[in-house]
Amino acid sequence: MTRTAENARTMLRHLMIAAILSLALSVVMAVRPAVAQEDASASFLAPFPKGDVYSVAVIGDDMAEGLWYGLAETFATDARVQVRPKPIMLNGLMRPDHDEKVVALEEDLKRDPPAVAALMLGAWDRVSLRTAAGKRFAVGSPEWRQEYSQRADRLMKMMKRLNIAVYLVGLPNVRKFDANDDVQMMNDVLRERAYVNGMKFIDAYAGFLDENGGYSGWGPDLTGKIVKLRDGDGVYFTMAGNRKLAHFVERDLRRDLKQAQAARSVPLLGGEDEQAKINPGKAVVKEGGEGEPGTAAAVAAAGSAAVKAAAPSEGDQAADNGRISLKTVTPTGREDVVTLDIVRPAIPASVVALVTRKESPDRASQLGDVLVDRIASGINVMSTFTPPSSSAAGGAGRSGRLSPTQSAYYRVLVKGERLAPRPGRADDFVWPRPEPEPITIKPAFDPLETGSAEPPPAEEPPPAKKRRP
Repeated sequence: MTRTAENARTMLRHLMIAAILSLALSVVMAVRPAVAQEDASASFLAPFPKGDVYSVAVIGDDMAEGLWYGLAETFATDARVQVRPKPIMLNGLMRPDHDEKVVALEEDLKRDPPAVAALMLGAWDRVSLRTAAGKRFAVGSPEWRQEYSQRADRLMKMMKRLNIAVYLVGLPNVRKFDANDDVQMMNDVLRERAYVNGMKFIDAYAGFLDENGGYSGWGPDLTGKIVKLRDGDGVYFTMAGNRKLAHFVERDLRRDLKQAQAARSVPLLGGEDEQAKINPGKAVVKEGGEGEPGTAAAVAAAGSAAVKAAAPSEGDQAADNGRISLKTVTPTGREDVVTLDIVRPAIPASVVALVTRKESPDRASQLGDVLVDRIASGINVMSTFTPPSSSAAGGAGRSGRLSPTQSAYYRVLVKGERLAPRPGRADDFVWPRPEPEPITIKPAFDPLETGSAEPPPAEEPPPAKKRRP
């Protein structure tokens, strides 16, 4: 009986421990998604870079030099991103002078810190480790992996102290099987250290595999065309391969640029530097009585007084605000009415006169098509194109004037259309060629009219005038 009671108590104790562990596990699983969502909402790039332009530095070995070429060509027309004129060379992590190279790199980055860095290493790291005591450790041994991890950690922590967003590009596959195993081992170490130090790891290994998962020097480029991507040594890339390698970095970088742009619209979540840009004067609106300086009521009263003081000039269009109501159906089937305010601000007379400017007393001129281009510092440049009228070119009337969207410059340069060639022009490649019109030769005289097969006598030329002596 005593043994049965002890077994029952033991079973009850085990059940209680299992219940406690299940409860703790459920709490942890509930918290982890919330943490992941919080991290996903944060911007990897700084929302307010220096000069409102993201400076990109490419750091690494010979492969990084090819990556720099691809990134410079990719972002050549993007005003938000500026790739540095040349890469910063750092020949691997396993060189004897690695510590001195890292110190020199830190000094270089401190002088002109970039906002983004693309780091690619490992092409020269397949060398054995030699310690100060004279011992050697083969590539991939536990001692070698530990030292490689520590050196990568020191480099990443240095760049993290400088607030640089780092994209660590992994090594691609290579032709030799033994070297390919070392490449995967180094990628595993670098991926782990990048995750620990809060950096993004770009996996380039899978992007250059063939259909069987092996090495191939040929493959699809960015347009899908099969071209040569790798050099004859089986390690480095061709020009097309460098562009494809840069595409993997560009894909993540552009995604983070959009996320950073979205973070700019929430200025209250920024730090002190961001707040200084939003509110340079550090103005504070306090709650208080009406008329007291610094209160919201006083600020609103001052604003309304300033609006009243500025009398509208002749030709100004007043603000015209409206409101519409839309019916929406919720997932539960209930109808909700959403009210939207449509705001149309007041339009000054100068803007009205510009839009409706006249070329003739009886007809207003169309302003034309506006092309918008975003440049640095968040500025939108708008250019207006209006084709000249036929009257301006010396024609009669304006009936032959085309719409701006139908003009040749707009269809080719804006829409990207290909205009149909004119028949017989150099770019007319129509085949088969249309049959030419038959050539008809008219006789000099008509026998039916003259009644004779002989040609009529030629008319005598008029006598020449006699010159006076």
